[in-house]
Amino acid sequence: ALLVIFVLFFLLGSFHAALITAVVIPVSMLMTVTGMVSNRISGNLMSLGALDFGLIVDSAVIIVENSIRHLALAQKSQKKIPDIKQRIEIVFFATKEVIKPAFFGVVIITIVYIPIFSLSGVEGKLFHPMAFTVVMALLFALLLALTFVPAAVAIFVNGRIEEKENRTMQFAHQIYKPCLELALKRPWVLTGMAILIFLSSLFILTRLGSEFVPQLDEGDIAIHALRIPGIGLEQAVMMQSQLESAIHEVPEIDKLFSKIGTSEIANDPMPPNVADTFLIMKPRDQWPEPTKPKLQLIKEIRDIVNTIPGNKYEFTQPIKMRFNELISGVRSDVGIKIFGDDMDILIETAGKIKSLLETIPGASDLRIEQVTGLPILTVTSNRDAIARYGLTVLTVQESIQTMTGGKVTGQVFEGDRSYDLVVRLPESLRQDPYMLEQIPIPIPNTHTGHRDDSFIEPVLETKKERRAYVSLGELVNITVRPGPNQINRENSKRRVVVTANVRERDLGSFIKETQDRIRQQINIPAGYWIDYDGTFKQLISATERLRFAIPVALFLILALLIMAFGSFRDALIIFSGVPLAITGGLFSLWLRDMPFSISAGVGFIALSGIAVLNGLVMVSFIRKLIDEGSLPIDAIKEGALTRLRPVLMTALVASLGFIPMAFNTGIGAEVQRPLATVVIGGIASSTLLTLLVLPALYKLFSSNTLAHSPR
Repeated sequence: ALLVIFVLFFLLGSFHAALITAVVIPVSMLMTVTGMVSNRISGNLMSLGALDFGLIVDSAVIIVENSIRHLALAQKSQKKIPDIKQRIEIVFFATKEVIKPAFFGVVIITIVYIPIFSLSGVEGKLFHPMAFTVVMALLFALLLALTFVPAAVAIFVNGRIEEKENRTMQFAHQIYKPCLELALKRPWVLTGMAILIFLSSLFILTRLGSEFVPQLDEGDIAIHALRIPGIGLEQAVMMQSQLESAIHEVPEIDKLFSKIGTSEIANDPMPPNVADTFLIMKPRDQWPEPTKPKLQLIKEIRDIVNTIPGNKYEFTQPIKMRFNELISGVRSDVGIKIFGDDMDILIETAGKIKSLLETIPGASDLRIEQVTGLPILTVTSNRDAIARYGLTVLTVQESIQTMTGGKVTGQVFEGDRSYDLVVRLPESLRQDPYMLEQIPIPIPNTHTGHRDDSFIEPVLETKKERRAYVSLGELVNITVRPGPNQINRENSKRRVVVTANVRERDLGSFIKETQDRIRQQINIPAGYWIDYDGTFKQLISATERLRFAIPVALFLILALLIMAFGSFRDALIIFSGVPLAITGGLFSLWLRDMPFSISAGVGFIALSGIAVLNGLVMVSFIRKLIDEGSLPIDAIKEGALTRLRPVLMTALVASLGFIPMAFNTGIGAEVQRPLATVVIGGIASSTLLTLLVLPALYKLFSSNTLAHSPR
């Protein structure tokens, strides 16, 4: 706010006027916060991320600047300072003169946020609070600009106002006037250059890359440790302790803690072979090397943990891990899902895809979902031997179940509670295939078929009857072999997932290259198919919705401009500010090596409204001069020179408000940085358009201009 006051005072030359304009900021913010509380919108990075103090005071700047200009002219003509009644009349007339661009400008900026309300799903939940907050702030600021600001100017700006411009504006006029003369002499050349620059920016758009939202640097690190399926809890805890001991000595780590398996409230069910390790980092100023990149630190930690056998790792961030899992069901940035029926074919295809991903730049933490490797005790019946001894497969299976799973032999009572008493072999015997083979299975006494009596052990019963037994190993084959660890299904089909994180590359281009290379190099069997999952799907969903909603919003803007001026020509001239505003935003993203994201898209939406507002200010004044009888060429020159100050003021206060966001390095700055970069770059190019290209366009399309052009 102090920066806004300084800029306004620097250009207006009146401290009172600058202060009145700046007061709109806290008052409108208080009203906005009241609206947020009433609608249960929390104040957070997303809801307050697009708020710009300069954008809020744009309508107030237009009214204050015109009021100050008229007060200065009145003092010059009357040779004295007007009294309160005269000041009210002067300010009322000045406000009425610019109320159309001020009102329609804010309404247009509000309309351009309509596409954001069309978003649904995750992207809608993220950006709806932002759009709602900005719209409320703009409407409250407009209300103050039309009521409080004129009254405050009339009451408090009661001193002498210099009718001449200060040195800053004199210097700006000295630079702008010859440039304007040149633009009006060669309007076609300037317009052609503007079109060429716009087309070149569209080419740059194809080279930017894309992602849903920029990855936030949460500061902390999460390590997803994976071990052999079926590992015991004691062994998993021991291996996890080794992992923690190895990385605890890293000087950048403040503290760490881990989570293994499933908690009592199973909101994140995981087997014992999976562990999440959370590394809480120290503040950067306490690091041995505060400027060390986080990717380098992750590489150093990876080198340490790779020395511990029996583990595989994924490096991510705590919130990002949960966010990805909630969106796509996988914890990584990208999940490639293979669907089909045969698990062996699914695993084979997944292995081929993983090998292919290893050759694609940007792929990291590659992993195939653990669907095999669980040790399973397999018992295969020898039906011939079972029949030879007069037994049935069911009898043998029941015996095995009794020995390994247990059999209820009674009940134990403790007060009013009772428990089944189950008898079974001890754990050490149940896990030993050799000992299981020694389990005796009784042979029916009625059996008279041929049998090899050497395998039969006679036992003397209590009634002195001799009964024969055979060992279980003679009836079945007992082996321990790897089996399925888990079988996951989605839409009634089995699936295996190949996951990967993307580092040092945008997600959109990585997905495109991955899809192209899988399509060309991987042979997917008939009846099997691949689906891609991850946050990029939200980018695609949001982009598809915006492709429909943005043209509708732009059409509404054009319709409002036609309604405001009653001229399709003037509406198109003002609307031409949008393409070159977008041009500056695209070039600024390219210069800062930022991919296109939904955050940048929100910046383009806000930028369109600001560009139209500047065009409104200039064209409305040119139209006023023409309606008063001025020749078109004279009206264009005088209108452009007279409105130089409000155009510069609205552009400067809007762009300066985004500068802290553009260069912020704190937590959450990654989301705000693309938005601010787009707005600052776009305001620079749209201001150039408004000051030079717009007068040139007005000359080209204005009747009788050439006939009255000075020689």
